[in-house]
Amino acid sequence: MNTIDLTPIYRNSVGFDRMASLLNNALASDSASSGYPPYNIEILDENRYAITLAVAGFAEEDLDINIEKGVLTVKGSQAKDDGRKFLHKGIANRTFERKFNLADYIEVTGADMNLGLLTISLLKEIPEAMKPKKISINANSKVIEQK
Repeated sequence: MNTIDLTPIYRNSVGFDRMASLLNNALASDSASSGYPPYNIEILDENRYAITLAVAGFAEEDLDINIEKGVLTVKGSQAKDDGRKFLHKGIANRTFERKFNLADYIEVTGADMNLGLLTISLLKEIPEAMKPKKISINANSKVIEQK
């Protein structure tokens, strides 16, 4: 597993403690990822996103969506043996687990299933206290020198 030294970034930034673990996890999962099921991440507008997974063959009750510590996890599982016999089986009916790291203030607002596509809606809601503000300089302030 590759690791990245982010020490130079930490010298000039505050609050990016999760960055190293996110990058290392991304590098590890990319090499181990099977690519199943395929997915899209879409920007709908400035604060709305959607993740769409191609889950053909899965029913709603076969899918499980969870969020824990900023990680969205989608799991799919189906019964292994339904008694059918195949001459050729090219349609994947296997269990899967996909994880997505969510940035701060990203909330899941819902999930819909339509024509074999699972769409998870996301909304970025930055608290008022975290939005940019202009700081005015008070020209009349007095500096008191302490001795």
